[in-house]
Amino acid sequence: MTQRDVVGYGKNVPVVSWPNNAKIVVSVVVNYEEGSEYSILDGDSHHETNGEVPSPVPAGQRDLFNESFFEYGSRVGVWRLMDLLAKYDVPSTFFSCALAFERNPGVAREVVAQGHEVCGHGYRWEEYHLMGRDAEREAIARTVASLRETTGQRPLGWFTRYGPSVNTRDLVVEEGGFVYDSGGLNDDLPYYVPVQDKPWLVVPYSMETNDARFWRGGLVSVNDFYEYLKETFDCLYEEGETHPKMMSVGLHCRIAGRPRSF
Repeated sequence: MTQRDVVGYGKNVPVVSWPNNAKIVVSVVVNYEEGSEYSILDGDSHHETNGEVPSPVPAGQRDLFNESFFEYGSRVGVWRLMDLLAKYDVPSTFFSCALAFERNPGVAREVVAQGHEVCGHGYRWEEYHLMGRDAEREAIARTVASLRETTGQRPLGWFTRYGPSVNTRDLVVEEGGFVYDSGGLNDDLPYYVPVQDKPWLVVPYSMETNDARFWRGGLVSVNDFYEYLKETFDCLYEEGETHPKMMSVGLHCRIAGRPRSF
């Protein structure tokens, strides 16, 4: 994964045949990471520092406030999101950190019982681009084994915190059993890239139609998020009249799982 493609489909956008001749498909992704973030209790040198909850606690000390923020997602938020998805019969993809499922196996079982897809999100919610090749290979294998145990499913997709390393696609192909990754933010349609001389599927993700914008300062209210999603959908739906499109929506249990989101 050393070359860039800044051209993509260009003017030759393919006419994708979605089921029922739909003009647009919406890929709903729920990120389940709670319990796998950086933690002094897990032997990390620092607590989680993503900045979702501003904190004056030194990085080398436990941040109990931040820990409880993440716990909301696993204790409450994930169940609220699954209830909502069930209410409207919306199958989704769960970006699943293996350790998070190990620590809350009831969630792992329910995700599968409700018919959602389990996608590998790393063993922990950590940056795989900081790992060496051998360490990343080991983490991928460990994730697959763990998710098999907690969900009964072998993940077909792969996505990790802040995206892939330069080795990721080679390693997921080497591991075998994977079909795609979502380590691209660069299109409104899936596309193929060459990996080990074979076509490899990339199903794009989005950080724009994503509730992470709440903690990155891009949105100030749920209504803002709704309007952004609606306008994105409307644009892609109109374009889909001739060239059907895909829209990605990213949700986090500790963010979108809050009651004000509903």
